[in-house]
Amino acid sequence: MADYTLRQLDYFVAVAEAGSISGAAAKLRVTPTAVASALTELERALRTQLLVRRKAHGVSLTPTGVFLRKRAVILLRDAEELRLATASAGTELSGPLTLGCYVTISPTILPLLVRWTAEHHPKVELDVVARSQAEITELLLAGGLDLAIVYDMGLPDGLESVLLYTVRPYIVLPADHRLADAVSVSLAELADEPLILLDLPPAAMHTLRVFEQAGVAPRVVQRTTDFELTRSLVARGLGYSVIVQRPAVDCSYEGLPLAALDIDPAVPGVGVRMVWPRGVRLTDRAQALVTFAAERARFTDYRHRNVSPARRADHSTPSP
Repeated sequence: MADYTLRQLDYFVAVAEAGSISGAAAKLRVTPTAVASALTELERALRTQLLVRRKAHGVSLTPTGVFLRKRAVILLRDAEELRLATASAGTELSGPLTLGCYVTISPTILPLLVRWTAEHHPKVELDVVARSQAEITELLLAGGLDLAIVYDMGLPDGLESVLLYTVRPYIVLPADHRLADAVSVSLAELADEPLILLDLPPAAMHTLRVFEQAGVAPRVVQRTTDFELTRSLVARGLGYSVIVQRPAVDCSYEGLPLAALDIDPAVPGVGVRMVWPRGVRLTDRAQALVTFAAERARFTDYRHRNVSPARRADHSTPSP
């Protein structure tokens, strides 16, 4: 039987995160003396020095302390998962779950996942965060998110994932544009016209690569960081745009009509993936959400996501 306690490990991790005993004590709402005593007892139980205490300068971890911090975080998380599962004898999922999503994808898929979680696992406290892809992946790798939904492009190393669906870039034009009634159009036909570029990484990088591969130099006249603003500017006749995510209704926030055309020749699709840090064991509730998202994505109607008809024909759409 181990001589150390979970409380001692909890205090140790809190000190490592705060950088000082007083900072950890404030976060834990206990006295600095209680924290210092727990650390001393933990070092005595493990027969090693875990940190160096510097008066008025906080603490620093020893190499052994760095090792223990990583293992302790996992052990504490598993202990909390055991507590949550035991409360219902393993029959009901409960506890916090934080899901991040690239902001332009979020209106398409987050409502479905939030509703499913609320209906099927009401004791799961699902919190969603929608930001740029760089911010989302940074939060994920730092431990601020359990899962994230992102585009399969420009992703950092160290992630595991499951493919949810694939979307293909398309051209959006004002409804009164000379090419608006066409089914598809080449990028070369629009080379001299003003391009409104959605400049929210990785969208801009991907769009410019599409033009480069087509041998076309676009005439960028406006850059935005908002998906709906991009569509609204196009609807007002200020230019055209190339985007990936496709709303169910081809009109702007103002209600002005838009024309959505395929790119000819077709360009490769972009995968939308649910990701999590490699080597991290998912909680039961996170795994349940991954499984549902992957399975439901196979049956969702993708007509407004610009996915090839061949893939859509593979599955029927079940009732919600």
